[in-house]
Amino acid sequence: MPDDAREPKAGPSHVAIIMDGNGRWAERRGQPRLFGHHAGAKRVREVVEACPDLGVDYLTIFAFSTENWKRTQREVAGLMSLFRTYIRREARGLRDHDVRVRFIGDRPGLDKKLQNLMDELEETTSTCQGTNLTIAMNYGGRDEVARATQRLAEDVAAGRLDPAAVNEETLPRYLDTCVLPDPDLVIRTSGEARISNFLLWQSAYAEYEFIETLWPDFTRDIFANLVKSYAGRERRYGGVKV
Repeated sequence: MPDDAREPKAGPSHVAIIMDGNGRWAERRGQPRLFGHHAGAKRVREVVEACPDLGVDYLTIFAFSTENWKRTQREVAGLMSLFRTYIRREARGLRDHDVRVRFIGDRPGLDKKLQNLMDELEETTSTCQGTNLTIAMNYGGRDEVARATQRLAEDVAAGRLDPAAVNEETLPRYLDTCVLPDPDLVIRTSGEARISNFLLWQSAYAEYEFIETLWPDFTRDIFANLVKSYAGRERRYGGVKV
């Protein structure tokens, strides 16, 4: 839980993004939805590379949710192929830009080839000390909390954790994001004003920006303006400034 008395950083240290609107962007151009997903993937590099100059130390992006399996088999298969291609294509560039990559979500639910590529990318960038890029794959906030609670319950049952010691400081140690700070700013593109099961626990005190721009049209300048706008917000964490 944040300390009300701490001196806040001018801009957000951790930005999380729900990258929405790829399908609609493609459909408006008379193209299949996967065309939009490929266009959206190109935007990720631009945003990641902008982070150091904007003072953003942590970037978390929502790539594939636990609910996305409900999409057509063709779209899901195309997304999985895109993820494999993205990792192979971007691995060297991410390492060269000193970007450390982590994945969160239910990894065993993904195909083995993709899991192996994710493992390799995490290992390849494990010594990088620049931007921390976290990619949420097969991720859902409720699923994450349920899995964390199960692990916590196992520790209680095994006598490794005193039930009386369980509080709001305990559960985060079991979340996928246990080594990350909570997000300061959450951005959702495409005009939808909902959080879609993304970082439910972690975003309790985050600032939100819901913008009309579709993800493939999201630019470095838009990102910079949102980061700068955050600096003007007063964050009281439930307290009253006197």
